Amino acid sequence: MAYRDLREFLDLLESENQLVRIKEEVMPEPDLSAIGRSAPDVENAPAVLVENIKGYKTPVVLNVHGSWQNHALMLNMPKDTPVKEQFFELEKIWDRYPIKPVWVDKKEAPVKEVVIEDDINLFDVLPLFRINEFDAGFYLSKALIVSKDPNKPESYDEQNAGTYRIQVKGKDKVGIQPLPFHDIAVHLNHAEEKNEPLPIAICLGNDPVLSFMASTPIEYAQSEYDFAGALKGEPIELTKSENGNLDIPARSEIVLEGYIMPREREIEGPFGEFPGSYSGARLQPVVKITKITHRQNPVFENLYLGMPWTEIDYLMALNTSLPLYKQLKRDFPEVEAVNAMYTHGIGTIVSTKSRFGGYGKAVAMRLLSTPHGMPYTKIVIIVDEFVDPFNLEQVMWALTTRVRPDKDVFKVPYAPGMPLDPSSEPAGMHTKLIIDATTPVAPDFARDTELLGVPEKANEWLETIRNLVKEGGNK
Repeated sequence: MAYRDLREFLDLLESENQLVRIKEEVMPEPDLSAIGRSAPDVENAPAVLVENIKGYKTPVVLNVHGSWQNHALMLNMPKDTPVKEQFFELEKIWDRYPIKPVWVDKKEAPVKEVVIEDDINLFDVLPLFRINEFDAGFYLSKALIVSKDPNKPESYDEQNAGTYRIQVKGKDKVGIQPLPFHDIAVHLNHAEEKNEPLPIAICLGNDPVLSFMASTPIEYAQSEYDFAGALKGEPIELTKSENGNLDIPARSEIVLEGYIMPREREIEGPFGEFPGSYSGARLQPVVKITKITHRQNPVFENLYLGMPWTEIDYLMALNTSLPLYKQLKRDFPEVEAVNAMYTHGIGTIVSTKSRFGGYGKAVAMRLLSTPHGMPYTKIVIIVDEFVDPFNLEQVMWALTTRVRPDKDVFKVPYAPGMPLDPSSEPAGMHTKLIIDATTPVAPDFARDTELLGVPEKANEWLETIRNLVKEGGNK
């Protein structure tokens, strides 16, 4: 790979004219959020490194994943690679899983260059700002959070490295949102059953492949680190946390270590979320920060969320599409591609060859039973194998020429939903919509309603069997 961490990736982006630097002093608000909102709308949508923020000493980088050009460079492909080619390249390297990490001694890990154990103050280290105007406070929107199941503390594969929103609540306290279907919620539930704190590490400024995998819906017992190694073609470097025996990226810029306090909840939110609207305020767990480690002269990376498309839409596009594709392909080999780029898969388009009549509907139902499709996907469109699901003009052609609303459109009421989708009612419940836009295929056999006759001599044998039962013997 051409890079080992965020710093080296920023160098790569700059060499490809995919990074710009803002050197003049800017205000934390509203400038940083305005920059994050604007960058994806610029041609080629470069990353933006803001070097001088009033009141802070740490620079901020935004929009690292916020274009298909940057996404291609992350995958070690030419920056002008079309998105469909990126999808199939991702599929190819996905199958290199697992490539196990290598562990770096703490003394050699760049993220341990500075260790802060006393007088923890997040405001001294992080250039904090509200991402959207009516957010409840400062949010860390691009953190990789590491946790382990307290019932299986030695299980590497069941360790989780996921992305969850983090609200700064004080100089050494943050809130976290672990939704029930997230892996960290399983770990927290097991810790709270014992009334024990759950150690976590909040890792900021990561290798872009790690950020990519932290927001990818893989299976519970699969390792984000092993997948990141597969995508890079080489092992990820890990080291041990100061607390809790967690495996953390050795080359992160900043790591906040602490504990989710058991059975404590505080109001968290509202927050401008990925569907392009504010979430509500809810009681969520609280994290006590006990240590901070960081590199010399760290770079703080954050992510802007807004009306599509912004960086989060690029980040969660193919890493949502590919796992759904692999899960569907395993059971339905006729599936050609999956486009779940729209709002983290709330809208998903699948192209498939139909093996028999009604096959498209069966594919849709399987999608809605996958770990990610079950809570997230609300609208499913199934198209023929010759329709490119990444080409919306072709998809619209299929919708307008293949769909009969009386037989090809149906609803699944009272199904699981994504509570951050403002259309879910109550929050977390949905009616799913399935549109079968495939060319009709005849069933394997024609309908035949001719009734079967009674075999000859059936009545004679009926009497014989009755007599045998009465006699209790044989004939």
